[in-house]
Amino acid sequence: MSFARSLLRVKPAEQLADEGSHTQLHRTLGLVPLVALSVGATLGTGIFVVLAEAAPAAGPAVVVSFVLAGLAALCSALSYAELAGSVPVSGSAYSYTYATLGELVAWICGWCLLLEYGVSVAAVAVGWGGYLNEFLQGTIGMRIPDALAAPPGEGGVVNVPAALVVLLAMSVLLMNVRESGRVTTVTTLLKIAVLVFFVAVAITAFNSDNMTPFAPAGFAGISAGASAVFFSFIGFDAASTAGEEARNPRRDLPRAIMLSLAIVTAIYVLVAFAAVGAVGTQVLGDSDASLATALQVVTGQGWPSVVLALGAVIAIASVVLTVLYGQTRILVSMSRDGLMPPMLAKVNRRAVPARNTLLVGVVVAVLAAVVPLNQLAEATSIGTLVAFGLVNIGVLILRRTRPELERSFRTPLMPLVPLLGLALCVYLITGLDWITWITFGIWSALGLIVYFAYGIRRSKLNGAGVGVGSGSGGGVAGEDGNENDSGAGN
Repeated sequence: MSFARSLLRVKPAEQLADEGSHTQLHRTLGLVPLVALSVGATLGTGIFVVLAEAAPAAGPAVVVSFVLAGLAALCSALSYAELAGSVPVSGSAYSYTYATLGELVAWICGWCLLLEYGVSVAAVAVGWGGYLNEFLQGTIGMRIPDALAAPPGEGGVVNVPAALVVLLAMSVLLMNVRESGRVTTVTTLLKIAVLVFFVAVAITAFNSDNMTPFAPAGFAGISAGASAVFFSFIGFDAASTAGEEARNPRRDLPRAIMLSLAIVTAIYVLVAFAAVGAVGTQVLGDSDASLATALQVVTGQGWPSVVLALGAVIAIASVVLTVLYGQTRILVSMSRDGLMPPMLAKVNRRAVPARNTLLVGVVVAVLAAVVPLNQLAEATSIGTLVAFGLVNIGVLILRRTRPELERSFRTPLMPLVPLLGLALCVYLITGLDWITWITFGIWSALGLIVYFAYGIRRSKLNGAGVGVGSGSGGGVAGEDGNENDSGAGN
């Protein structure tokens, strides 16, 4: 195989599905925990954290910004749903791209997903610290000193709470997937209850004057707000990373993706509308814990904001948990394909990729401790938008090249929906800051170095590893099996 052809080699969907069907992971997740996984990974990141940054830019029209970002996410979600039902494995967009656009593009997509998941975990962890301080201030009258609660550049030395919540989530993931799924479901329900509580209180103080002027910066402000809040929709695809731990992935993965996006979008719009109408965008932009501050202003009392802050402390921790889970499963797929070290695909007696989870948890904890929130949020958005764009391209290619492939869900209005999703991703990318592009360029260059120095030679599709079964997946599967067999009787 020539060098150029090796970069474009495609891993057949049947081979991916075959490897997924022989996974060492345990299939224990039904539709409800899969929806909770996606909602848990999504709900909270934007409303609890990014609303404070987007509201001053868009004005009251930040509500429209959420709708626009939701539309971009919907088009991509429909493409995700079709590919998740066709290629039900743990690699999410990475695996879908491998089956459609070839190995080099799949690597770039997987590398972007590592940026998306890892950096978004760190960003949410940083926001978590703001609500922890709000809760401590309202209950015991003290706060964590800025030196230990903020990263360098934001008045601190190291963000200890952010690092701790990541390490806590890592500890939960080291349990088996059934137990961590239960934790996710409970914390997601709590998160929804807290936001419903906020809407019920804030709407009582709704003032139409706070909604004017509706779009002070015009469509440019709405667009800038949409680019910022798109970060808050990251996570609806989290269910697709559980393709090898879902009991009925072809049926439940598409349903979980669509249901979670519908739930999240409805809650975001309601909360943004209630928050802006109650206190205006200026108040929201003056605090990292903007919703708790809004309740304090609305009620003139401390206890509602304490309740919200406590709910946010617990609920945002669930985002850290679910997104960290997604990153570990993507690494499993990349490792099984030979593009990452084999140790990252090994599972222990609990069917958990423990070494992978420990490595990811420690790296993300360090990132959360030292990098400012705004840089994390935008770096996450560009990685996500690139991955989403590739998924939209992939569903078009697979429809054309493999029309006979079994599909449990079909994207409607083909090819309009994927093309619109791709166009919106490109449009939102153009609204990101130039420093974000520089960061992304450096990350992509580093990824290409890793691929050409390691992945291209060790790919399971290289040379004798092309066949389904024995050569392609056998090496890693065998190593997994040796470690996992010791606990088979437990």
